[in-house]
Amino acid sequence: MSIDMQHELTRTMYRLLAGTVLLLGSLLPALPAYAIPPIQHWLTSNGLRVYYVHAPELPMVDLNITFAAGSARDGQHSGVAHMTSTLLDSGAAGLSADELASRIEALGAEIDTGSARDMAWVTLRSLSDAEYLQPALAILGDILGKPDFNKQDFERERERTLVALRSEQQSPSTVAEYAHFEAIYHDHPYALRESGTEAGIKALSRADIKAFHDRYYVARNAVLAIVGDVDRQAAERLAEQLAARLPEGKRADLLPPVPRLEQPSMERIYHPSAQTHVRMGAPGMRRGDPDYFPLYLGNHVLGGSGLVSRLSEEIREKRGLSYSVSSYFNPMEQDGPYLLSLQTRNDQADAALAVMRETLQKFVDEGPTEEELAAAKKNITGGFALLIDSNSKILSYLVMIGFYGLPLDYLETFNDKIEAVTREQIIDAFRRRVAPDTMATVIVGGDS
Repeated sequence: MSIDMQHELTRTMYRLLAGTVLLLGSLLPALPAYAIPPIQHWLTSNGLRVYYVHAPELPMVDLNITFAAGSARDGQHSGVAHMTSTLLDSGAAGLSADELASRIEALGAEIDTGSARDMAWVTLRSLSDAEYLQPALAILGDILGKPDFNKQDFERERERTLVALRSEQQSPSTVAEYAHFEAIYHDHPYALRESGTEAGIKALSRADIKAFHDRYYVARNAVLAIVGDVDRQAAERLAEQLAARLPEGKRADLLPPVPRLEQPSMERIYHPSAQTHVRMGAPGMRRGDPDYFPLYLGNHVLGGSGLVSRLSEEIREKRGLSYSVSSYFNPMEQDGPYLLSLQTRNDQADAALAVMRETLQKFVDEGPTEEELAAAKKNITGGFALLIDSNSKILSYLVMIGFYGLPLDYLETFNDKIEAVTREQIIDAFRRRVAPDTMATVIVGGDS
């Protein structure tokens, strides 16, 4: 699968399901190529948005309930979104984390939580038989609506998070990621670190966690995705059952638009590593962006198609300056980053960066060749079936469609929209949306 297609499924979803353990995942049936599952949508009585696909091939149900409650909502309480999400299943309705885990395991079910910049989520995988599904849903309802946030769990998670934050400083790629987001987004909420800062985590209180949960973990601020062996009527009952465990509340306000970068920046950060990590980029595009398909397809040629991309050809194959180089758009509620990145020997960082800039500028000026465009279309459309070949992948797309308000026929029309993109549209979109001379560059490596 190409880099662009991987990011379409995973990274563009902010690692939405990265923590989900796939119970019996290898047994999920592959869909025939281009068999697009019909997506159904409705609202519960208290405003929870529901997206549903009937998949009766196995007696399993996958659920994901996602809230607009990511780190971009942290405000003055750095790390509160991450801590809230993490603590949900640490204790609920008077049951400890061990007791919850034991009951879930006894049902053959799995529950997971996570968060990113735009969102936070809770997932459930269960057998569809009511004997197992109903008690699993009851536990999920307690985790969503009755988390304990007790002192012992809070202090333990705070310490664990602080240890993790300190450990991240040993990773040059993580250091580069944090620094680059700050260089791109400045005072915008997307600049906030997903897991918070040491100072922010130390300053958090249990009252902050509870207030965040009360504000954002509400029905009207959530999307419920359901894929599996339940019919429409059963899915409606299931959705109402979960929605009833949440206060109605109100939907979170939209995040502010992201300002364009007006001038370039360069930051060099010393790190005692054998490899230098180079990141160059700027705000890119949002989900549902009218330029999505020309930008996505164009980037597939430039840096999203692995070893056959322009960047790989110029930097890796011709000059041997990097083993790993790529580029991708990461669409979010507002303009997510457009990132070009590579890893190289410390003494080759400047040379590799120069070639990356030159290659990007040439692509912005000239666009892809007709041969490159045809090959990219074939690669993307030919691999499309891999994006929807399991219930878990369909589930992640349902979340994306629901959370970002994309059309219900997004999957059905995806290949047609790729095929319709012209070379001229790619050139036009890149010239308007990608400005190499104002990008932020971060270099993290071993030469001080």
